[in-house]
Amino acid sequence: MYEQERHRIILSAVQERPVASVVDLCDLTGVSEATIRRDIATLHVQKKLRRVRGGAEALSPPQFVGLAGRPFAVNQTIRIKQKQAIARAAVDLCEDGDPIIINGGTTTFQMVHPLATRRMQVFTNSFPIAEHLLHHSKNTVMLSGGVIYREQNIILSPFENDVTRNFYARRMFMSAQGLGPLGLMEADPLLIQAEQKLIGQADELIVLVDSSKFKARSSLILCPLARIHTVITDDGISDKTAAMLDAAEIRLIVAESAASRLQEDEAAS
Repeated sequence: MYEQERHRIILSAVQERPVASVVDLCDLTGVSEATIRRDIATLHVQKKLRRVRGGAEALSPPQFVGLAGRPFAVNQTIRIKQKQAIARAAVDLCEDGDPIIINGGTTTFQMVHPLATRRMQVFTNSFPIAEHLLHHSKNTVMLSGGVIYREQNIILSPFENDVTRNFYARRMFMSAQGLGPLGLMEADPLLIQAEQKLIGQADELIVLVDSSKFKARSSLILCPLARIHTVITDDGISDKTAAMLDAAEIRLIVAESAASRLQEDEAAS
């Protein structure tokens, strides 16, 4: 990641929370602590933030605290081929007329392209998913109510009396920060609260995660493995992880990306 992009993410992070720690910023940018400390020092000298012990804070404290996690625009560029393959496999599970829930995320966002030719009832808390389906498909689209969090492009409400409780879905498709033996993991309590309400409205929970998410961890558990019906991932999944999902009686679908198929064809020729 280039320095300019890192600086944009760091400045965005310090505007969203009282203090952004070095560890948090490493997770957001994917670079080392040494690099983050240099970036903070540079931005401190430029009077764009204030360096504090273990991290940085905004020069003007944020009036509205955002969500923890990497911005949508950054995540969207990471492992894109794998995400596209996973999304295609997810849409293959759907039939026209199905009521489904699609949770906000960069992997689930890739479902909008194969959904363009479908006619389904889609409930989502993702502004970009709703906007794309509205302009490029015949699907019926329903949005949840609440606040739009710009960095993640997601709509969340802390209240119980939102429209979530009025929609039933055959399946819910969602991505997450991590997936491990304890279950599905996310980084923000508000996000977990909203997602748990959505999960309760669907018969089946389908989790879309690229293979790197099996190594990611968070301190917050969204739901246990027992609640997950199907996991769709890419062919980078390890045998150990596949065995973990099998032991939990979770259906595993491995989506092969176009790049992987091309390599196999070249090897066979």
